[in-house]
Amino acid sequence: MKKTSSPHRSLLAACLIVTATACSPIIEVRGNNPQPEQLAQIKVGTSTREDVQALLGTPSNITPFGEESWHYISAITEREAFFEPEVKERKVVTVVFDRAGTVRAIDNRGLEDGKDVVPATRETPTAGKELTILQQLMGNVGRFSKSPGDKK
Repeated sequence: MKKTSSPHRSLLAACLIVTATACSPIIEVRGNNPQPEQLAQIKVGTSTREDVQALLGTPSNITPFGEESWHYISAITEREAFFEPEVKERKVVTVVFDRAGTVRAIDNRGLEDGKDVVPATRETPTAGKELTILQQLMGNVGRFSKSPGDKK
């Protein structure tokens, strides 16, 4: 019985290591996730916009209408190889201000509070007719040639 040589074993071990690491999930952290200690420092009725920005940084989104609200949005996704990423965790911290710029309320939402949005499947009708690629290419042949009576 013949034993495998040392280079063959090394190559086999390297292939097994590469294969094992290729299947490990890729974890991506995105957004601004305020820590509970930071949120505890914000006092409803006394903290101002400047205080909140100094503690939490710039918000991910500011509501442009109605009451001014700052949203701090973060998400953690996990992806394996070429598959679609799966959202493992999502947090939205909303800080609502009154007209004077003082914190009126703080709201925390998670992944379980989200709702799926189903896009409409209807199509808007358009005027005209639909042409095939061949009709589009051949449709302009002869349109731009000069007539015998045209002079420039």
